[in-house]
Formats: sequence, C-alpha cells, structure tokens
Amino acid sequence: MISSPRIPIEIPTRRSLSSQAAAAIRKSIEEGTWEEFLPSERRLCTLFQVSRPTIRTALHLLAKEGLIDIRQGRRNRLLSRPTSSDRPRNQLVGLITHTPLSHMGLAAQLSIGTLRAHLAEQGFLTEVLVCPAGSGRVQQRKLESFVHQNRVFCCVVMSVSRDLQEWLARHNIPTLLLGSCHPDVSLPSLDFDYRSVCRHAAGVFLSKGHRRLALIVPHTGVAGDLASEAGFLEAVEQRPGSEDITTRVVRHNGSTKNIITKLDSLFNAKEPPTALLVAKPQYVWVVIIYLLKRGLAVPHDVSLMARDYDRIFETVSPPITHYGFSEATYAERLSRLMLQMVTQGYLSSEPILIFPKFFPGNTVRKLP
Repeated sequence: MISSPRIPIEIPTRRSLSSQAAAAIRKSIEEGTWEEFLPSERRLCTLFQVSRPTIRTALHLLAKEGLIDIRQGRRNRLLSRPTSSDRPRNQLVGLITHTPLSHMGLAAQLSIGTLRAHLAEQGFLTEVLVCPAGSGRVQQRKLESFVHQNRVFCCVVMSVSRDLQEWLARHNIPTLLLGSCHPDVSLPSLDFDYRSVCRHAAGVFLSKGHRRLALIVPHTGVAGDLASEAGFLEAVEQRPGSEDITTRVVRHNGSTKNIITKLDSLFNAKEPPTALLVAKPQYVWVVIIYLLKRGLAVPHDVSLMARDYDRIFETVSPPITHYGFSEATYAERLSRLMLQMVTQGYLSSEPILIFPKFFPGNTVRKLP
C-alpha cells in the first residue's frame, strides 16, 4: 500500500470583522500614519467604516500584541512606531469643509464623489473634517489636531473661513481650495468667478428695467460670497444715472426661520425689491415658497435668478434663470488638479476661475 506524502496545508478560516479591522489599523501604524497617539474610536469607525464595538475589539487585539497602550479615559498611545527613515509617504487626503457633504448640492456631491474615486484608484484614502462656522481659534485647533494626528498628506478645502485658509498657507500644507482665497491669502484654488457672475446678474436685472434689487446670500464670510456681494454692488455703482437704483445685500444664517425673518423685513418695506438674486440652490426654494405664501408670483410680481446651478432648475416650469456648468467637466478638471498635487506635491497658487454659462430661463421679467 502506497501512502501519500504528508503535505503541509493551511486550513482556511473565516476572519472576524474585528480581526480585519485590527489588521487595517496595524498596517496604518506600520506605515507611520499616526505619530504618537491613535485617533479616537469614533474617528477610527469613520475611517475604517466599521462599528464602535468592532473597533474596540480590534484595539484590544492590538494591545495584546504590544502595539498600543489602552488607558481608560485617555488617548490610546502607540508603543511601536517605525523610524522616520522607514516611513513611506502618508496616503491620507483631508477634505475640509464648513458643512457636511450631505448638506451640499448634488453638483458638489458629484464632484467630491468623483474626486474620491480617482484618489482611491491612486491608493489615497480620504477623510472628511467638518469645521462649522464659529471661533477662528477653535477652528484652527480642530484643523491642526486633525492634520498632525493623522499625518495628512494634503488637503482639499471647501469654502472655509479666512482663519483656516491662513493657517494652511502659513504651515505650507499642500492644499487645493475649492472656492476663492481671501485677500492676502495665497493658495491654489479652483472656483467660479462669482464677482463677474453677480455683476452680470445685476446687469441683466437693470437691462430689464428693474431699479430695486436684492442679493440673498449666506452670512458665512467665505471669499466667494464676499466676491458675490462686491460684484453685485459694482454693477450698480458703475452704471450711469444709478441714483434712482437701490440695491440691498441680505445676509442670513442658513436657517429657514432666519431667511423668512430677513425676507419679511425686505418685503414689508415701503419699496420692496422687484428682483432677487439668490445664492445656493437650497435657498432658492425657500425664497420661492416664501413668495408664493405671500401671494407674489414669479416672475410677474418678483423676478428671481439663481447664482448657482442645480439640474432641477431646468426641469421646473417656468425654468429658473441661473448660471450653470457641466458637472462632469468640472469634476474631471478638479480630479486632474488634485492628482497633479498628490503626485507632484505642488500646484501654482495662481487662481483658476471659471465663468459659468448663463441660462436665461423664464423667471426674470422685463418691466414696462
């Protein structure tokens, strides 16, 4: 009888999710992703897309291996770290914004989604940091902690305050700003030419005979909105015989209640505006519903124009007058710039401004 030789084999086993999470964290530690401490459990859950109990079990597995030290109520310290000469370049790209991605318009979500997919193809992870409007010092501390704890390689920044722009420029963090730079801040940027857009929009109103205009804009202090205000007012200031023209900039905090309060003040005035330019698609609908409730028809009683783009503007009746662009083209241009930065580590600080196409729609009326 011939016996078969003994061949060493490894019986396949089903790995638990916590084991897989531990392996992913272990790999990040070996690659030098974090300096001295691990991020919080909550941030690890977001980064690795698993539940908190799974992360907690994974951390205990790593503690048994002697990689980390877990102390109740304190940050988890790394016990084993590669030397700086062994560390490869970090592959984490930070997406910094003042509002959650879910609160952005569809066009912005498409652009960011395409960008993240292209970065993933190149081996780069992305993580979102939301820095709500507020104290500049608090925002800077939050950003500094995020960048240093995660050894962020570079940042994509969306419409943030002057304080955060200045911090990124001062610390030479490779950055691509989706928006406009504040005065005296030099960062690579890609944005729409809101100053020219709003100057053009005011000019359209004036050419239709309107003499009482208002710009409805979030009071965020971001450079693009400030440029919008400047362009809107410039159109009137530069027009001969502008003494009989009134323009108002109405700033709101983004809540429906605050927008309604501001509109009440605007339309309770002795001479309310006959034409409105509204920034951000989500606020266009708040304004339209307000006007309808007040018994004001668009465009018969009030002409309305949207500064920004939403694909639904072209499908409603009447179609909303607005400024638009090719979502796919913008997303591809953004991705090319970002891939250039992650591969070269540098972009020119010369701003790239796009002037969107004007869609006349049917919500701006010519006055008799």
